[in-house]
Amino acid sequence: MDLNALFQDHFSVKPMVKACAPGRVNLLGEHVDYNGGPVLPAAIDRAVNLVAAAQTGPIARLFALDLGKATAFRLDQLEKKIDLDGQPMPKWAHYPAGVAWALQAAGLPTSGLEAVYNSDIPIGSGLSSSAAVETVFAVTWEALGGWQIDRMQMARLCQQAENGYVGVNCGLMDQFASAHGVAGHALYFDTRSLDWEAVPLPPGIALVIADSGVRRSLSTSAYNERRAACEQAVQLLKQYLPAIQSLRDVSPVEFAAYGEYLAPEIRRRAEHVVKEIARVESAVTALKSGKKQSFGALMYSGHASLRDLYQVSTPELDALVAIAHDLLGCIGARLTGAGFGGCTINLVEESQASDFIQSLQQGYAAKTGRQAQVYLCRASNGAVADRVI
Repeated sequence: MDLNALFQDHFSVKPMVKACAPGRVNLLGEHVDYNGGPVLPAAIDRAVNLVAAAQTGPIARLFALDLGKATAFRLDQLEKKIDLDGQPMPKWAHYPAGVAWALQAAGLPTSGLEAVYNSDIPIGSGLSSSAAVETVFAVTWEALGGWQIDRMQMARLCQQAENGYVGVNCGLMDQFASAHGVAGHALYFDTRSLDWEAVPLPPGIALVIADSGVRRSLSTSAYNERRAACEQAVQLLKQYLPAIQSLRDVSPVEFAAYGEYLAPEIRRRAEHVVKEIARVESAVTALKSGKKQSFGALMYSGHASLRDLYQVSTPELDALVAIAHDLLGCIGARLTGAGFGGCTINLVEESQASDFIQSLQQGYAAKTGRQAQVYLCRASNGAVADRVI
């Protein structure tokens, strides 16, 4: 699809900027971000691609190709969330509008623009399509405006857009990964300190993402219950470990000693978080040492913990992991994202990825009667915007 030609057909001018921002998959470190823990995502080679031109006047005109929808709104009336006709702004436009809102609040100019964009990131599958949209508009306004900020600040402004404008209380991992991706690498990201480093993935490895076909249904109440259980665990464990501020501060040895004083459900939730944080640290060591089988074992262990302790898996996700475990070339598999539907992430030998995908789809259909969409991905670079000559 030639976005440049489509842009010129739609707006009758030539584009000035082309931009791209990837989705992401989390390899390990689930439900630890709100406990101050480290995560291990990777940007993937499924992305939002955009072309744009600046225009005089404070108006943004957007055409979302994959949705087949267009809208326009004023950049000096963002708080009203209305389009040029005075009607409520469509929900999909809240993401780019929210980025402009956050950039303006930070004192960064956002020029009027015309933009056409398209995404091959499946919506609602846990691969951060919304963060990719936010990040691609952030780098576009940066390129058009001639200003520059560091990528962590950009990720935080995109998070502010989603928290404060869209109204979704997400963490920072998704925007961080889209902005900071490094080809061939996972990203170790400390959600407390915001320190990070790129960790090389083993050569000859593919990231295979399998969509269960069950849309994520993690209700607000279920999510809040788990967050509350973690907070309760911290308050109770402070009797024995007075210096702790979050479960990030509790070692597995300390939890083994004091976890028995927690009520059963709170203990299960906290045990997952404490051990998942330790798994992320062990995974980084395994990757740096080239021990891919050790990394795979940590993925399987992480899935079992999400299934049995945090209880956010589903029969469909469990089936995908069980089938993958027995297929040639599979190094590790687990659910990825919040759970209650969505996708699994599989680390697979690239030479056997094609057969793996076919066998996984066939096995899943036979076991569940459902069809799984399966995507062969690689770890990719983060968002970029370039001037069109």
